[in-house]
Amino acid sequence: MMSIARARQAAIILILLGISTITAGAAEPSGCAAFKWPIDRERASLTAPDKTPLTSGQTLDGLPTRAIVLALKPAAEASLPKPPERGSAPERFAGFVRIKQVGKAGTYTVALPAAAWIDAVQADRPLKPSGFGGATDCEGVRKLVRYEFGTGELLLQLSGVSSETIALAILPVE
Repeated sequence: MMSIARARQAAIILILLGISTITAGAAEPSGCAAFKWPIDRERASLTAPDKTPLTSGQTLDGLPTRAIVLALKPAAEASLPKPPERGSAPERFAGFVRIKQVGKAGTYTVALPAAAWIDAVQADRPLKPSGFGGATDCEGVRKLVRYEFGTGELLLQLSGVSSETIALAILPVE
């Protein structure tokens, strides 16, 4: 027969296993619910048919009002202006876009439909994200990164992309 001490110990272990299973399930929501904030605007922008096509290295006068599709280059040929914070495999793709003038300082979301590394640079300094969200099973949106943009020129670099093009949307946080 099992002693009372062993029975208590077994009960505690079962309770802890149950709690960890519940916690693990709650920590990994599925689908678009995995994001930390609403994604309706970002998703609508990324899935809209009227995206602006750009090639890596182009410069825009201001922040785009709709999503763009950036044509990338093989990582070894991308000639990124700044070394990316995270290295990329040579079979991956990379590219960049310059924005001459962020007209209004504030928090912005950079949204992507596929996995990629984003480097945002202003005043020759890399910006640290103020927030991040991602999900592998949300149609149209894979990654959202929030940054505090100041006014002035902005450089956005994308690397580690598995395809030759990637869409992105840059939207102010409402």
